[in-house]
Amino acid sequence: MNKIITENRNEKTKDIDLIPTSEIIKKINDEDKLVALAIEKEIDNIAHAVDTIAEQFLKGGKLYYFGAGTSGRLGVLDASECPPTFGVDSDIVKGIIAGGDRALRYAIEGAEDNFELGKKDSEILCDKDVCVLISASGNPNYLLGVGQTAKEKSCKIIALTCNPEAKILNISDIKICIKVGAEVITGSSRMKAGTAQKMVLNMLSTASMIKIGKTYENFMIDVKATNIKLKNRAIQIVKEITSCDEITAKDALENCSWSVKTACLMLIKDISETEAKEILLNNSSVLRKAIKE
Repeated sequence: MNKIITENRNEKTKDIDLIPTSEIIKKINDEDKLVALAIEKEIDNIAHAVDTIAEQFLKGGKLYYFGAGTSGRLGVLDASECPPTFGVDSDIVKGIIAGGDRALRYAIEGAEDNFELGKKDSEILCDKDVCVLISASGNPNYLLGVGQTAKEKSCKIIALTCNPEAKILNISDIKICIKVGAEVITGSSRMKAGTAQKMVLNMLSTASMIKIGKTYENFMIDVKATNIKLKNRAIQIVKEITSCDEITAKDALENCSWSVKTACLMLIKDISETEAKEILLNNSSVLRKAIKE
C-alpha cells in the first residue's frame, strides 16, 4: 500500500527529543512558516470555491463542513463563529463531525471509517448547498459516504486536503490541496495540516460573506452586539462609517436594536428606523447599495 504523504517522516525534526526547548519551538515555528506559502499556491482554487459558495448562498443554499477528528472539529469551529461575526442564522453554515457532538471532545473509534454514517449525515444536503469535505489525508470512508450522497443530491462538493492522492479529490467539483509536507511529529496532522485547514476555512467563510454584502469596507456590519465588547465594537463601527460622535452612534444603535447597518443608514440619510429598514430590504440588506439609493 502506498504511504500517505501526510504520514511521511520529517527529516528536519528527527532530533526533536534531544534538543533544548527553545530549539523544539523554533523547529515547530519554522515548519509553521511553510503553511501560508503552501496555501498561496492554491489561491485560484480557493477563490473558485468562495465564488461558488457565495453564488449558492444567494440562491438560498447553505454551507456544510464535514470532517472527522481534527478536521471535523475545525469545521465545527469555523461554522460556530459565523453567526456572531456575520449575523447569519446558525443553520446557514454548519459543521458536522463524524461521530456527532461527542466527537468534539472524545475520539469516537471507527467513525471516520464508517461509509454509511457519512451517507446518513449528509441526507440534509440539497442541490442549492455546498459541502466541504475536510481531511488531511483525504481518504476517510466517512467522507466518501458524504460525497456519494452529495453527488446524488447534485450538491456542490469542495475537497480540502493536504494529500495530492486523496480519494476525496476524485469526487469533488473544486479541489483544494495544501501540500504542507511532513509534520514535525510524524503523522500528527493536527499541526501543519490542521493549521492549513483552519486558514483556508477562514478564507472560505469570510470571503463568501464579504461577497454577499456582510461587510462594509472591512467592518463586520452584521455583528450581533450580544455583550459589552461587541456593543463597543458596534459603536466604533457606526462612528467610523458615519463620522459621528460616540453618543450619537450609541443613541442610533439603541433606537434600532443594535443593528449596525440600520443605525448607519439612519444617520447617513437622516431617516427613521422604519425607513432605513425598508431601504435595506429593497437592497438585499447590502449597505453599500442602500447608501446609494
